[in-house]
Amino acid sequence: MIPTLVHAARLARAGFVFAREGVFGLVDPQVLPPAARLGLKLARLVERRGTGTRADRLTAALTRLGPTYVKLGQFLSTRPDVVGAAIATDLEALQDKVPPFDAKEAERIVAETLGAPLDALFVSFGPPIAAASIAQVHRATVKDGDSLRDVAVKVLRPRVADRFRADLSDYYFAARLAERFAPESRRLKPVGIVDTLARSMAIELDLRLEAAAASEMAERTRDDPGFRVPVVDWNRTGKSVLTTEWIEGIRLGDRAGLAAAGIDPRALGQTVIQSFLRHALRDGFFHADMHQGNLFADAAGNLVAVDFGIMGRIGPKERRFLAEILLGFITKQYRRVAEVHFEAGYVPAHHSIDEFAQAIRAIGEPIHSRTADQISMAHLLSLLFEVTGIFDMKTRTELILLQKTMVVVEGVARSLDPRLDIWTSSEPVVREWITRNLGPVGRIEEVGEGARSLAKIVGEAPALLGRAAMLSERIDDLTREGFVLAPESLKGIGEAEARRNRWSTVALWVIAALLAANLIWG
Repeated sequence: MIPTLVHAARLARAGFVFAREGVFGLVDPQVLPPAARLGLKLARLVERRGTGTRADRLTAALTRLGPTYVKLGQFLSTRPDVVGAAIATDLEALQDKVPPFDAKEAERIVAETLGAPLDALFVSFGPPIAAASIAQVHRATVKDGDSLRDVAVKVLRPRVADRFRADLSDYYFAARLAERFAPESRRLKPVGIVDTLARSMAIELDLRLEAAAASEMAERTRDDPGFRVPVVDWNRTGKSVLTTEWIEGIRLGDRAGLAAAGIDPRALGQTVIQSFLRHALRDGFFHADMHQGNLFADAAGNLVAVDFGIMGRIGPKERRFLAEILLGFITKQYRRVAEVHFEAGYVPAHHSIDEFAQAIRAIGEPIHSRTADQISMAHLLSLLFEVTGIFDMKTRTELILLQKTMVVVEGVARSLDPRLDIWTSSEPVVREWITRNLGPVGRIEEVGEGARSLAKIVGEAPALLGRAAMLSERIDDLTREGFVLAPESLKGIGEAEARRNRWSTVALWVIAALLAANLIWG
């Protein structure tokens, strides 16, 4: 009872903040039942006047409510299927910037996490240079042998994990209530949404996992042209501390700085697009937070990515799906795009491929009547998901994250070169993947993989046959000797049968009462 009251009180406070900031003014009352419309009117009585634009209201409310709500907003910006396209777009503007916490507290956390005095770990440890809801970053210097080098030290905020756990428990409470009392909400799977958010937060709250993501990406992209990842300093990394090499670079949003350094923004924009597609298609592992604040250009003009707290993964089927639909639109093979959807099982087989191909053509043809710099690949994927909804394609969360990341990546690339030809930039990467994976080499590798799987099954066959023989003997023994049930088992079966009969009787009485009422009032 007490936990329920605590959840209700905290959610009521959140509701008041949303009402005060004018968030409920964004809700269309026409889609609500009468009782909910009345509640909406009452909530709007406390709304502050002059609450600003829709995006301003959302960001103000979520920021006031704290870091977990900021993360919730950022997470929901990747789920237009849940909050709608308009609100998802507004949430993209949500900035995760808060005042830094005390530097002395950060030093204490570093020493405690790494198990050594600060001066034994670092030659110098500077004040915070950037702060967000989960952690803040310090510039420090370390000594390796006789040489000094600068590093970036990310420190988790004190007690932030406790705050997230409390807020997530409120979200679970609200999600379970929604599924119980609002059946129409079940198709959106509220509890599943909170599960996904909780998994994401668990990774972000353990900086060792972010370090592992950075290390994996560095390993996968070691030979990629024009792209690199900061090296992780594992000796100075723990659950609440992440240390990487210091990147002396220029933020991609600093056009004047790029020009002064002699870096070609057009080439850099092309690198942004190609790097993202290469990582998604080749590796199935991509940086899912590639906004301008996380991207730098070093002195050599290389693209350097930082902050690996949010990463995306897609499997072989999703990679093939992405490559083939992109190439299909590039080459105007609309039927092939439609076939890929059916082959992947995304569109139910009872639909017509020809009708689906016609819908795909309605998206693709307008693209080819425009100049290259007017075409948005991210917008194309957005339209594609809208059309597939008509053909009962279920939400694929991994594809939504991919699409939303592409929106950000394309925006960054176009900020560097407004006339960037997305298709010309993408085609070499897409064709390379298709040639490598769907051409002769890929087919041979598929045959080899199939042969290895078959050999594994054959190798395990004797053990499987042995277990089958033992099971057969056990079944023979049971049938000869009969099944023996313990008294507790018999009692349990009897009680279950009694409950079933009791509810059957109640159901019959209810049916009888309804029939009687129908006769009386009919």
